[in-house]
Amino acid sequence: MIYFNSDYMEGAHPRILQRLAETNFEQTMGYSEDPHCERAASLVRKACASPDVAVHFLVGGTQSNLTVISAALRPHQSVISPQTGHISEHETGAIEAVGHKVNTLPTSDGKITAEQIDALVTAHWSDPSFEHIPQPKMVYLSYPTELGTIYSKAELEAISTICRKHDLILFVDGARLGYGLASPENDIDISFLAAHCDVFTIGGTKVGALFGEAIVIRNDALKKDFRYIIKQKGGMLAKGRLLGIQFECLFEDNLYAELSNHAISLAMQLKQGLTNLGIPFLIDSPTNQQFPILPNALIENLKDRYSFSQWKRMDNERTAVRICTSWATKEEAVTGLLQAIKTELARN
Repeated sequence: MIYFNSDYMEGAHPRILQRLAETNFEQTMGYSEDPHCERAASLVRKACASPDVAVHFLVGGTQSNLTVISAALRPHQSVISPQTGHISEHETGAIEAVGHKVNTLPTSDGKITAEQIDALVTAHWSDPSFEHIPQPKMVYLSYPTELGTIYSKAELEAISTICRKHDLILFVDGARLGYGLASPENDIDISFLAAHCDVFTIGGTKVGALFGEAIVIRNDALKKDFRYIIKQKGGMLAKGRLLGIQFECLFEDNLYAELSNHAISLAMQLKQGLTNLGIPFLIDSPTNQQFPILPNALIENLKDRYSFSQWKRMDNERTAVRICTSWATKEEAVTGLLQAIKTELARN
């Protein structure tokens, strides 16, 4: 069985495993106060072209999201998100569980616009009973989105401008950031995010690490007491060096970009191959998540050889599926899947 369900199906890049083994018997201080975390943070700051950003390492994406949002918002404040945003649909109400409403905006492609944000916030403050309604204070975006799409530089600049206009905190969830940056349609880099966001994350879990996310904070107000919040939310890993070592590996010798480019190259090969076979797509994704619409009979005939997520039922005969490539996907897995789909189509 070959799995295309997600981009964290494999373990970790061999270089990371080797470094973890090499440092296994080192004695270091705990809770990310060790030389590996210090060096990893320095490498991230260099990539951000910003020596003043704060960098913290946590284990997972949901943990990072709820920690950032808890630290940033007061009890009466809410966060604006696309309706498909991870904090809205795939985190078991984690944000609501820590006391904050998620205000969702409709989207057809996983993205929201500056105009939507402006309208929502303006409507809030125009309501005579605004004090009875959770106050929007943060904008949450994913890069790439849950549908594999990415924001352009112009779109992010417009959203950042609206956030400044309304004194909103801009938070970008970069769980798959590497795959967005490697996209052929991308026109930003990490330093752009560092300059335009109050806080963003750099995902390691989905891009070659065993586990781990880096939280990058530009907003000075959010930096204060952030480690208290990490500890309170259960995110302060005693053996924090395990996170630092992994981000050291990812951000030295361009490994993070190398792994991301590998996944995108295979995703584009898959996308072109499916297009050549006449397969339609639910969404035009330029990243490692592809959403072809396949006949149900074809899906059934492939299920013993290939696994992918069934995303959306289109009608009685067809279903949109999600096929993910990752840093570890083999080219022969992609060519094999394309050949299997071609063979099944020819039978019908």
